[in-house]
Amino acid sequence: MRKHPDPVAVGTLLRHVLDLLDGDVAKVYEEQGLAEYRPRFSPVVRALLAEGPLSVRDLAAAVGVTHSAASQTAAQMARAGLVTHTPDPRDARRRLVELTPRAHALLPQIEAEWDATVAAMAELDAELSMPLADLLMEVAEAVRRRPFRERIAATYRGY
Repeated sequence: MRKHPDPVAVGTLLRHVLDLLDGDVAKVYEEQGLAEYRPRFSPVVRALLAEGPLSVRDLAAAVGVTHSAASQTAAQMARAGLVTHTPDPRDARRRLVELTPRAHALLPQIEAEWDATVAAMAELDAELSMPLADLLMEVAEAVRRRPFRERIAATYRGY
């Protein structure tokens, strides 16, 4: 019986690697007593620290995710008491996502874990033929140039 995803099933393999990495980061938070904190929260925290309160649209752009993903993450963070949603004083139709005092109090733990994760990633990258982030950026750029759907369609028509 195979213990790893089929290497041809790239999507499954990517999810498997992400589960391995994020799962271990989540375990670190759990060991620190932050079981409700998710690895996907850290880019949001970092963006809000750097830029201040942001709309979900601006947060999505800052983090590099879809509007839906940013909205879902912000909602999870609000349930965990890490962010609030307040009306934008310049546009009543928009709501701003802002870190709570609780999130600010957790910053030393969050930043220490982030620094440790960056160091662990550098160690892992040293074992790989190229840094994982570089490879993923290269893949993302290639798919932006020519979407995967077009590649599939071009090949599929040949059958």
